[in-house]
Parts: sequence; structure tokens; C-alpha cells
Amino acid sequence: MIDLHTHTTASDGRCSPGELVARAAGAGVTVLSVTDHDTFAACPAARSACEAAGVAFVTGIEITAIRDGADVHVLGYFVDDTAPALRSFLAEQRLRRVDRVREMLARLASFGVALDADSILRPAFDDRSRAIGRPWIARALVEGGHVASTSEAFDRWLSRGRPAFVPRLGAPPDEVVARVHGAGGVASLAHPGLLGRDEWIPSFADAGLDALEAFHTDHDALATTRYLAMADRLGLAVSGGSDFHADAAHGAAGPGSVSLPPEQFERLIARRDGRSG
Repeated sequence: MIDLHTHTTASDGRCSPGELVARAAGAGVTVLSVTDHDTFAACPAARSACEAAGVAFVTGIEITAIRDGADVHVLGYFVDDTAPALRSFLAEQRLRRVDRVREMLARLASFGVALDADSILRPAFDDRSRAIGRPWIARALVEGGHVASTSEAFDRWLSRGRPAFVPRLGAPPDEVVARVHGAGGVASLAHPGLLGRDEWIPSFADAGLDALEAFHTDHDALATTRYLAMADRLGLAVSGGSDFHADAAHGAAGPGSVSLPPEQFERLIARRDGRSG
């Protein structure tokens, strides 16, 4: 099994890198990528754990771009996680995340929902490589008894159009794709079915996008077929994975529950080799 989309405690996942790898190996995953949001912080530990478990590791990341106010998630694979320019860019992304969470906490307070902002923000200040986000607020809302679940936290307070939502600031997709390429990686559009803007995808391909994530937990068979056909039509490779977070708000799927077919993984590798060549 090949799972190229997972998350750890370095961003919004609930498993440490070691716990994630143990769960993935136990499920039969043979190739794993950790794709935390705007950070490579978990990659060294995950790489070591994969080596010990006999699992092939692909250095990955999920970077949030912005177009017309919408979040566009770009997955990067085979990336040099030591590339200075990309690391500097990601540090800026994480600072924006802190500012956004702080503003959302202030909005919640204005509605009488008081959370301990210091305890929520402190981990991101103590470790600047960690990427804070809305799930951290959602979990605090649950712990404070304000909602019954993280899903309810998003539905009631944190999703677009809800009272505490704050739009994200970020780079456009073409810049993010270029950043991934600058660090030697290939760029794939994450869960295009969730984005719901298929009409944008040709322009992303024109800007250098390498692949589409056709295989994803939230894609049914029809969506997967549609994105496979679109990738073929646009000359793109394909990626896929479970998007595992160990959090009910992201579904119950475990690592390896969605697997990229080996032949598609080979095409992704060929895309990497062609770019490096």
C-alpha cells in the first residue's frame, strides 16, 4: 500500500511521527509520505521510524495557497526539506497561521466563548516549526465543553461563513508550485473534489502543476474516475492517500485506507526524475 497523504502533531494530526509510522506499518503501508501543513518538522523522525519499520519514506508537505479567497492545498513530494528559500517561505506561512488563530480566538471571545489563548498558542511559540491551525481551536472548544465534537466546532464556529471564521492570507497557487519546484519537488493538487473548482485546474497545469490527487478519502468512485481522466487529458501524474489525521473531524479512515496504485506512483517518480533531469 502506498499512502502519500498523512499528518502528525507537527500540524493538525493527533499522532506523533513514530505513532503514525507504527500505525501505517501495522496496516501494511509500504510507502509513506508525511505531508504536514506548512512544515517539515515531523519528517526527520518519520524518516527514521520508517527506516526501522522497513517502510519507504517520501519527504512531503502540504502548503496552503490562496486564490479568490479559497484555500488551495498543494502537496509537495520528493522535496529537499533543507532548502533555505522554501524553509524561509514556510516560516512566513506559519507566522500567518499564528496571527489567524489569534484573531479567531478574539472573535470567539466577542461572542462570549472564552478560551485560554496562551495554552493554545504556546506550543507554536515554543516550537516555531509547528504549524498551528483551526483544529487546535476546535479541540479547545471540545475540551472547554462549548461543543460536543471538533466537527461541531467547525460547523458552528470555525468554517467559512461562521461567526469566528477569519479568511487566510497566503501566496497564490502558481507561487507555491514554483516554491516546490525550487526545492526539487513535484507538486500535486490536494483533494480537488473538496476544492470544488475544477475549472481552475487547467490554469494550475499551465503554471507547472505536476499531478492531481485523484485517490482521496473524500473522493467517491465517480470523483476518482473524473480526476484520473482530467489528469490524463492535461498530461498530469496522479497522487493519492488517506489524509489521515487520527481526528474524527477528518473522517475515520486509517493510514493506508486509500492507496495509490503502484503504476501511478511510478509515474510520479518519473515526473520527479524528469524535472531533476
